[in-house]
Amino acid sequence: MRAFIPLFVAMDAVGILPIYIGLTSGLDERERRRTLFYSIVTATLITLSFLLVGKAVFILLAITVADFQIAGGLVLLSIAIVDIVQTTRGAAAEGRPTSAVGIVPIGTPIIAGPAVLTTLIMLHDLYGFTVTASALAANLLISWVVYAFADRIIRVIGENGARGISKVVSLLLAAIAVMIIRRGLEGLAAGG
Repeated sequence: MRAFIPLFVAMDAVGILPIYIGLTSGLDERERRRTLFYSIVTATLITLSFLLVGKAVFILLAITVADFQIAGGLVLLSIAIVDIVQTTRGAAAEGRPTSAVGIVPIGTPIIAGPAVLTTLIMLHDLYGFTVTASALAANLLISWVVYAFADRIIRVIGENGARGISKVVSLLLAAIAVMIIRRGLEGLAAGG
């Protein structure tokens, strides 16, 4: 559960629902399903690749976990602050969209963005590959369900409700970022 919650907060499926709807609004039902498929496959491939090779990149670049925790925490905190003060979370793409929006920008960087990738590396260090991969799979499934039922969810909570939820999630992300920075500083103080 401890690995699930930070990823849930970082992915913010409900908070980015208005962006998803805006980017897919000109698509028919078949294209929307294809877009959702591309989105989840892209996010899965990127996050699993990062989860598998992230440690090797650390070794190659001589980066310690404490270094990454501090840097990742600062990135997460920056993202959270921007989300908190931002009045709009995005607008529909110009012209008629295609299902390719499922790869970029929905698959990455919207679903598999910097917050998720940073969180994955830190969770892998804290809980190991299996627990982190399981939490990732659960969160990707939740994202798929949220986007598959996007129109129904927005009808129930409203676009303003989704934005409100997004702001609360951004505050949680900021708190998680501060915790990650604190752990990184403690790691540096302990010797790496």
